[in-house]
Amino acid sequence: MGRYVGPKCRQCRREGLKLMLKGARCETAKCPIERQWRNFPPGQHSWRRGRGSEYSLRLREKQKVKRYYGVYESQFMKYFGEAVKGTGNTGATLLSMLERRLDNVIYKLGLAPSRAGARVAIAHGHFHVNGRRTSVPGYLVRVGDKITVRDSEKSRKLVRGHLEELGEPHLQNWMKLDMVKLEGEIVAVPTREDVMIPVEENRIVELCSR
Repeated sequence: MGRYVGPKCRQCRREGLKLMLKGARCETAKCPIERQWRNFPPGQHSWRRGRGSEYSLRLREKQKVKRYYGVYESQFMKYFGEAVKGTGNTGATLLSMLERRLDNVIYKLGLAPSRAGARVAIAHGHFHVNGRRTSVPGYLVRVGDKITVRDSEKSRKLVRGHLEELGEPHLQNWMKLDMVKLEGEIVAVPTREDVMIPVEENRIVELCSR
């Protein structure tokens, strides 16, 4: 999948659920999924679409996950290749790896308004991992890693603005956040239950294993 530059809400409508691509805006009444007259797939004849083939159902699950985490096809297949090499359930391992992406972690800590916003902030050097600048949004965090905000007035003002807008974030058990120091820490490996998007990962494994 190449870079998508169209309306983000169109992707949510295509998958039929909120992918949280616009952060807090997705929780408001402005979200198309909340509007009955727009809560259907994009396209002129979307109302005629019936149940798809087995291939299309598997593809939709894959596209849903790629759009949710904001990864390209080559990145996704790289993660899948690593998950296949593991000893556990391939689908659960794949989702756990995607959860450990730095942009996803920063978003879930409440330090960025969305995953796309987190990727921009990471690329601009606003965040450090274990005291070192990390400009790669796809960096996979590990247990014990500490995510801090760069020691500059601009970076701290940017992050505090997001936190004030969001309020106190609802953190999952595998991470914790110090609101005063603006420091997050990974305390455990995310499990399948920590994945918020409804997805049938077995269909993704079936599609990518062909």
